[in-house]
Amino acid sequence: MAPLPGTLLRPGAALRYADSGGDGPPVVLSHGAGMDHHAFDPQVPPLIRAGYRVITSDLRGHGDSLLARPVRFTAADALADLEALLDELHVGSPVLVGHSLGAGLSQAFVREHPARAAGLVVLDATWNAGPLTRFESVVLPLAAPLLALIPASRLPRLMAKASAVTPAAIASTEEVFAAMPKRRFLDVWRATVSLVDPDPGYRTPVPLGLIRGEEDATGNIATAMPRWARAEGVEERAIPGAGHVVTLDAPEATTAALLDVLAAMTPTPPTAPAAPAAPTAP
Repeated sequence: MAPLPGTLLRPGAALRYADSGGDGPPVVLSHGAGMDHHAFDPQVPPLIRAGYRVITSDLRGHGDSLLARPVRFTAADALADLEALLDELHVGSPVLVGHSLGAGLSQAFVREHPARAAGLVVLDATWNAGPLTRFESVVLPLAAPLLALIPASRLPRLMAKASAVTPAAIASTEEVFAAMPKRRFLDVWRATVSLVDPDPGYRTPVPLGLIRGEEDATGNIATAMPRWARAEGVEERAIPGAGHVVTLDAPEATTAALLDVLAAMTPTPPTAPAAPAAPTAP
């Protein structure tokens, strides 16, 4: 497959990205830990056809994006990369659509820069600002150390089967996981965990959409996202027949849900014809 066409040089990294261009509302898609922009392959063409300006990229050290040695992956660097990419492309207030780690980064970005986002759509990620049970508080720091005990040769397959439920999605997820060295994968996992920052009084300051695979059994997503939806008074969309990698497990249903959420955040859908002017009195 051809690499992403755009390159943004960053300290210790080279980010690859694609921008569909156009005058439609900008939508920035951020993929999950250990994955790459192909996680959104089923969604990109329908979004472009609907009139959105779609921006995809690979996080540093993922997919086509490079990470120089001995630089380690951190959430702070990934957040700075997102801000730099928006600056490079002169994108003022996009809707941030993130999956898993990408959703964690998007949540953190909105908390730090609420004026720079027109909306937030979270796919299969925990509620970073939400309360943790005592059990979750104990288990969360243990995730990376436990993963470190799994042999590198077995880790991609185990993680793929824990993430996806359909054979095709499991196979493609395993392939992309296998391309990342284990040490970097553990760094990425630690970065994901570091984004969890409970704040009982915080509420998302921009329009919010929540989508998850109905069979997602990773972390506390299956319980945290419904709590989040209730706390913020928004609809949570659970996609049947999908696990954590909802974009690949159930691509058509996920695309339809995403388009619905984006339409609600965009009062006039980008492809909708202008409403006729009201008749004037004779």
